[in-house]
Amino acid sequence: MSLVGKKFPSIAVDAISEMGDNLKINIFEEAVNNNKKVLLFWYPKDFTFVCPTELHAFQAALPEFEKRNTIVIGASCDTNEVHFAWLNTPKNNGGIEGVTYPILADTNRNLSNILGILDIDSTEYSEETDSVIVEGSNVTFRATYLIDETGKIFHESVNDMPLGRNVNEFLRMVDAYTHIQEKGEVCPANWEAGKEAMSADRISTAEYLTLN
Repeated sequence: MSLVGKKFPSIAVDAISEMGDNLKINIFEEAVNNNKKVLLFWYPKDFTFVCPTELHAFQAALPEFEKRNTIVIGASCDTNEVHFAWLNTPKNNGGIEGVTYPILADTNRNLSNILGILDIDSTEYSEETDSVIVEGSNVTFRATYLIDETGKIFHESVNDMPLGRNVNEFLRMVDAYTHIQEKGEVCPANWEAGKEAMSADRISTAEYLTLN
C-alpha cells in the first residue's frame, strides 16, 4: 500500500555516524524539527555489490541535496557494528569509506516492516516452536522516500535488488516539489529546474502541449 501523501512513521531507529557514534534517528522528527526535506534510501545489505555504488553516488550528490535543504540518510537492516566496519573499508576494496551521511541500522526491522519493504515471500506460524517462520531473505528492497518539511511523504519508489537507482532523478523530484511549494504550479513530464511548469487547469495544459 502506498504511503505517498501520508505522514512518515514517527519511530526512532538505531543509526551510526561516519565517526562511529551510535545514534537514534526519527526520520519524521528530522524533517519537522529541522524544517528540511529528507531523502531516505534503503539498500539490502552491507558488503555487497550494487549497494556500495549507490552509497557513493548519494555521497557524490550530497552537496546538491544540501543546496536544496535536503538531508540524506541511508538505511539497511545491518547492525551499527557492520555499518562501521564497511565505513572503514576503502572504496577500492568494495567499501564505503568517505560516506559522511548517517546510516540507519533497523536490526529489529520495526521501521522496514511498517513500510512494507522487506523481501518476505511468506510467513507461517509454527505451533511446535511457537514462532513465525519467514520465507525470503527478510532484507529490504531498494526503497526510497522523499519527505517534506511537514513530515509528509511526497515520493516513494522501490527497486528490485539488482537495479541500482539514478540519484539525479531524486534531485529532479526535490526540485519539482519545491517548485510546486513555492509557485503553486504543477510539473509536467520530464520537467527540470528552469523549465516552464503549468497551472492545474485545462487551458494551461492545452497551451503547454501546443508549445511542447
